Amino acid sequence: MVYVILGVIALILIYVVAVYNSLVKLRNMVSEAFSTMDVYLKKRWDLIPNLVEIVKGYAKHESSTLEEVVRLRNLSYDKMSLSDKIDTNEELSSGISKLFAIAENYPDLKASQNFSDLSKELTKIEDEIAQSRKYYNAVVKKNNTKIEMFPSNIIAGLFRFKNAKMFEATTDERATVKVEL
Repeated sequence: MVYVILGVIALILIYVVAVYNSLVKLRNMVSEAFSTMDVYLKKRWDLIPNLVEIVKGYAKHESSTLEEVVRLRNLSYDKMSLSDKIDTNEELSSGISKLFAIAENYPDLKASQNFSDLSKELTKIEDEIAQSRKYYNAVVKKNNTKIEMFPSNIIAGLFRFKNAKMFEATTDERATVKVEL
């Protein structure tokens, strides 16, 4: 009887260690996925002031959009939490879309080589961010599922594992694009 009890205890301990280790692995994968995406977000962050300055020269009366993008960009990126980076970059994505909408109204701006080069670079970075977001969200989904499912949720609760925040589309990004001919 003692051996059976010791065997059950050993199996429970092995299970707890296995679940704990898998939760740590998933948490580290979330961190790695965000770090990869963070590199692209930082590249975009550093590119924005140049883009804003070029647009400013052509669109002086479009100040509210420019000011909002500049305000977001002037936040201290390196001091933000992961959650703040996600929220700020979602707002920034919306602002960048508005910048390009402004550019559509200025033929000289669209023809500018500097604007063209910066917008191509930004488009490339946005594609990289989109791919990184997909990977990050997939890893977060795995992590959050493991934390929420029984019986691993008990172990996750005991060791204070928390759900990670996903990148989600903003209201502007969800809006239907209208094509008018």
